[in-house]
Formats: sequence, structure tokens, C-alpha cells
Amino acid sequence: MKPAVFLDRDGTINEQMGYINHIDRFQLLPGVGGAIARLNKAAVPVVVVTNQSGLARGYFPESLLAEVHGKMERQLAEEGAHVDAIYICPHHPEAKEERFRQKCNCRKPKNGLFLDAARDLNLDLSRSYVVGDRWSDLKAAAKCRAKGILVLTGYGRGDYDYIGPAQEIQPHFVAEDLAEAVDWILQDMAKAE
Repeated sequence: MKPAVFLDRDGTINEQMGYINHIDRFQLLPGVGGAIARLNKAAVPVVVVTNQSGLARGYFPESLLAEVHGKMERQLAEEGAHVDAIYICPHHPEAKEERFRQKCNCRKPKNGLFLDAARDLNLDLSRSYVVGDRWSDLKAAAKCRAKGILVLTGYGRGDYDYIGPAQEIQPHFVAEDLAEAVDWILQDMAKAE
């Protein structure tokens, strides 16, 4: 079983704009392609794990979510990078459509998506890393016994200043952006070998 790097999407990979309710609103953050390419080069699986309650709330159709992920994968490929899998939670208790209106085990900070990825891709969660811009990402990391890294992009800076100090769970590392997070992860992995 291999360790992996789990990435939140909005605010970590792409510009945080609230709900990405149009393809034009999806913009990769600077340095993301190069950072993911370095993980690819090191043969570290990269898995996107994202809550998408906008789908549940009816703000955009499933077809747009597929279109956005296609755009993300094309833009990463242009920079020599790829993600190994994408796992989404489409659920929310206030969903418009009944099929999405449920209390699930996959909505972060729960760890259902991580468990699914570990099973599907033969991953060791306890040796993995979770990178995100919200405390919910760090809480999910703790539930997986993975190392949680907070990036200061997206909601990260505000979460760090205003939510983080009162939290029991703290990040293993705070990074300016995904590129700095990947620097730290690769160094940490080298120490563990």
C-alpha cells in the first residue's frame, strides 16, 4: 500500500470563487500544475477529494461538474501533470433533489471518500497527506490518521487567523500555496524512507 496526497479542489487547486457554476469560473491557481507534476514524478498518487454541495443545491448540473473536471485535467496535462482520481461528495441535507438529500459518510470532514480511495487505489491513509484550505480538510485528515496541511490560498488565510486558534486539531504544516505544501511533503516523505 502506498501513501498518497489528497487535494481539496476549490481554494487549493483552483481559485476559490464560491460555487463554480460556470466553466469560465474555473481558474487554476499559479504553480499548481508544477506542484502536482512533482508528485507525479515522485510516483506519489494524487487524489482530488471535494465537497460539491452546489450540485445538491441545484446551482449547477452534474454535466457542469464533469466539464469542470475535464478542464482541470486538460490544464494540468498542459503542465505535464495529472491526478490519479477524483472523488466528490454531492450530498447536502438541504439538497433540492432527494437523491442528494442525505446525511452521508463522505462529506468532509467525514472520511468516507478517503476510505473509498484507499480501497480503490490500495493506499495507506496513515502515511498519506491531506492538503486543503479549510479546517474540514484537516479534520478529515485526522480521521484518516493522515498528515493535514493547510494552504493559505482560498479560505486558508482566514481559517488560519480566525477559526484555527480555537481548534483542537492543528495542521502538521501551514503552506503559502500548493507548491510550498508539495515541497514539505516530498521532504517529509524522504525522511520517512
